[in-house]
Amino acid sequence: METKAVVRNVPFSAQKGRLVADMVRGEPVERALDRLATSPRRAAVVIRKAIESAVANAEHNEGADIDELRVSRIFVDEARTWKRFQARARGRGNRILKRNCHISVVVSDE
Repeated sequence: METKAVVRNVPFSAQKGRLVADMVRGEPVERALDRLATSPRRAAVVIRKAIESAVANAEHNEGADIDELRVSRIFVDEARTWKRFQARARGRGNRILKRNCHISVVVSDE
């Protein structure tokens, strides 16, 4: 049985999110949450909440045993990019790209 949780429009780039997602892919849920709790990266907080949400969905909707769950799939996709401008010298402007991402977590007991 697989259960999913999705977090959309998270304000950091997908590349930074994938670095954290690679740490916990395939791990048991308990170990994944411990690793994310000690990680200094900003993305670890959001991914930890997504895993906790997927675990809560599995427990509530499917009646799964929390001790047997693993992070079977986790992927971080690009979301819409905010385009901003910053004033520069001589009346010019630089484009600032504020990248966002979507985080999808699937936990299963297999």
